[in-house]
Amino acid sequence: MTTTETLPSAKTGIVGRMRGQLQQLLAFASLIIIVIFFAFASPHFFTTSNIVSILVAATVTGILALGTTFVIITGGIDLSIGTGMVLCGVMTGVFLTYWGWPLWAGVLGAILFGALIGFINGLNVSVLKIPPFIATLAMMLVASGLSLVISGTKPIYFKETPGFSSIMNLSIIPGMRFPLGVAIFLCMIAVAAILLSYTIFGRYTFSIGSNEAATALSGVNVVKWKILIYTVSGLFVGLAGVLSASRLSSAQPTGGMGLELEAIAAVVIGGTSLQGGKGSIIGTVIGALIMAVLTNGLRIMSIPQEWQSVAVGAVILIAVYLDILRRRGK
Repeated sequence: MTTTETLPSAKTGIVGRMRGQLQQLLAFASLIIIVIFFAFASPHFFTTSNIVSILVAATVTGILALGTTFVIITGGIDLSIGTGMVLCGVMTGVFLTYWGWPLWAGVLGAILFGALIGFINGLNVSVLKIPPFIATLAMMLVASGLSLVISGTKPIYFKETPGFSSIMNLSIIPGMRFPLGVAIFLCMIAVAAILLSYTIFGRYTFSIGSNEAATALSGVNVVKWKILIYTVSGLFVGLAGVLSASRLSSAQPTGGMGLELEAIAAVVIGGTSLQGGKGSIIGTVIGALIMAVLTNGLRIMSIPQEWQSVAVGAVILIAVYLDILRRRGK
């Protein structure tokens, strides 16, 4: 009896893992096909400077996507990551320009401010039991409004902190433009992958997304872990805010609109299920690169902005539809 119960379970697990690997392979194959298409479509695409530009463009969206991968694996969603990132950029300007904090303190303060946003989201979702869509939608509006109020609707420039722009733009390889921000992105990929795959934090993230009620019955403090997961996602939002402001050498209070959708799309394209319980960091990275390559390729082909939006929207629809097909097939 035990044997007959165990064998189907093992088989299901193997099939699930194979399906997850197949999804990642399909996403990677899609990335290669898109790269080949644009390489033939434009002689300017496959140049060193353009490849670096793609990596730079993928950095901010990718870091947002890394953080929100944890949230989506739990079955949640975070619509506030785009405007939260903008607010963290504005707070960087407040700390460094208005209050005159040292560079390290201003950067750390902005990242922790992002964690505070995530912490509040976690409280609203897990303690007050507000659906994640509503809780983070409200936070999205709050963050957007606060960015405008705090900045006075004007950009905050970092002229008094010249070293700030180096966080994103400093080239770390002599003779070649390889920005420090891209290196930070690579480091965050490693951190996120370790967190998700080799720590109790990652195991509980998957467990909550697979079956929250069963996880709670097994003795896990689901409320505490969900707050922590949203807080960790907020740390990524804070870092993205710092890098975005550093890249522009200014905090733009009206920027960031739509970034949350691009980040969520990158997560879903990479194979993370919107229903929770499944996902990977490498898949999210592939998804972020697909979004960056698509946007870059359409731009250098001089495709009008409105058609670029249509193309990105179509990719998001396809990704969500594939997620629906996966759920039907499990």
